[in-house]
Amino acid sequence: MMPQRSYVLLVCAALAAFAQLPARAEPVVQAPPASGTKPPPRVVVAKPEPSEPRLPGVDLSEELLFKLMLAEVAVQRGQAHIAVQTYLEVARETRDPRVAQRATEVAWNARFTSAALEAAGIWLQADPGSAQARQIIAALLVNQAQLAEARPHLEKWLAADRENVGASFLQLSSLLGRHKDKIAVFKLMQALAQPYPSVPEARLSVAQAAWNAGENQAALAEARAALKLKPDWEMAALFIAQSLQRQSGSDEEATRFMGEYLQSHPKASDVRLNYARLLANAKNYAEARKQFEVLVNEAPRNADIAMAVALLAIQANDFDAAETQLKRVLELDYKDPDVARYYLGQINEERKRFDEALKWYGSIGDGDQYVNAQARYAGILAKQGKLPEARKHLQQATARDNVQRVQLTQAEAQLLRDANAYQEAFELLGQALDKMPNTPDLLYDHAMAAEKVNRLDVLEGNLKTLIKLRPDHAHAYNALGYTLADRNQRIEEAHGLIETALKLSPEDPFIMDSMGWVLYRMGRGKEGLDYLHKAFKMRPDAEIAAHLGEVLWALGQQDQAKKIWGGALKDHPNSELLQNTLKRFVP
Repeated sequence: MMPQRSYVLLVCAALAAFAQLPARAEPVVQAPPASGTKPPPRVVVAKPEPSEPRLPGVDLSEELLFKLMLAEVAVQRGQAHIAVQTYLEVARETRDPRVAQRATEVAWNARFTSAALEAAGIWLQADPGSAQARQIIAALLVNQAQLAEARPHLEKWLAADRENVGASFLQLSSLLGRHKDKIAVFKLMQALAQPYPSVPEARLSVAQAAWNAGENQAALAEARAALKLKPDWEMAALFIAQSLQRQSGSDEEATRFMGEYLQSHPKASDVRLNYARLLANAKNYAEARKQFEVLVNEAPRNADIAMAVALLAIQANDFDAAETQLKRVLELDYKDPDVARYYLGQINEERKRFDEALKWYGSIGDGDQYVNAQARYAGILAKQGKLPEARKHLQQATARDNVQRVQLTQAEAQLLRDANAYQEAFELLGQALDKMPNTPDLLYDHAMAAEKVNRLDVLEGNLKTLIKLRPDHAHAYNALGYTLADRNQRIEEAHGLIETALKLSPEDPFIMDSMGWVLYRMGRGKEGLDYLHKAFKMRPDAEIAAHLGEVLWALGQQDQAKKIWGGALKDHPNSELLQNTLKRFVP
């Protein structure tokens, strides 16, 4: 008969097949990088050490064997409560690191955080040298907002593998980036990085934590220190550019910095791509195009760069260059060729080459671009005076699920609105809502269509239903509040609704416009003017221009109002609201 101790080892060896934590159980996810940067390399938790930990001398009783089998069967059957409880009991009883590791994995995957933390603690006690156990404990403590308790584990984690400490800091930045107390994370990251002043990843991790905490000067200083340590690190350079943008409130300093950086690092393609984007934003199209050409020449077979250059060319209204690059994208077997086909359709539509645009839209298969392509295809038919044919095209398009079915209905309703067929759009959306009740997008669009046919009862009913279904739907509050304010009805209630919308989406220019408008209706025009100015700066929309001009006029700034209206009318010559506003004030 086999000795009991050896039998325990055999059973544990069999369980060891389950002991490797799979990717989904890793405690760290990718950090959100600075805008426009490449993400840091993905670093997984350390694999279990090759040296065998000291195993406890526990005899395998029939009861223990039964528990092990029960736990694993429960895992296979998806009975998480039984599996976690049983594995944790066995880990407590045996203090075997392999059983504790399996208990940690099962508890982690079942989202039983307390049990996972206890099991990982047993694992680390049984195998004090396990970096993997220490990392998982640290991750669990961070997820539980226990930063002080996590700190010693994080310090030992970093110290345990000094050769890879830079990668560990990037991984740590991802882990801590999810924590809500950004100030506490910043202080913790500063403390963790203190022993590593010459590690660029440590300095950039502190910069990222400072950025998240709103400590802009510290973020910029740490990023500069990281770049000084590693001058060719594009991630650090792009972080500096982003910090300069935030600090100055404009792109000017960031653009200048990237231009200077490229002089000493001409191969920095990510920096060059972002530099070209800022140049295009500043309408410096000639210089932006030079950067496009450099990028393409340096990587003629890179489909991703060709696509990025094409999009920048579209932004710069350089449609010839965009079309050339998009066709190259298709030749280079881009990962999602329908994206290129869609943009080729848009470019040709913009240039009024409608037959060519229809060809590209029609070539798009059943993927992420399918519904948008069908909507564009139908839109061209409508522009050509073929509204019935356009509607038929959308009705015959194949929807793979209710989401696409709703999107196709919305596209058809938009065709009707564009044709001023408001009653038909209202009826179409109502019929769709009857078939798919309580669909948020249909409720909202039907409410907007109801406003056009003066069915304010339907508008209010739909939006209140939508708010019950989606209490975080900022535009539902905004639409109802604005409708009331625009009609001078229940003004206090309108203000409250828009106030709620603004809390939910504080940087939305249309909600800012509503707030400015309702304040004006309440006799608080000076307060409203601030919101309207900010909204118009963010989005020079025709409706916002009409509101801003009217409030300026009411406050005695008629010349400024005329200037706003005149400029907006050049950009939006078909805006009925602008035209009607001008007729009221400038006959």
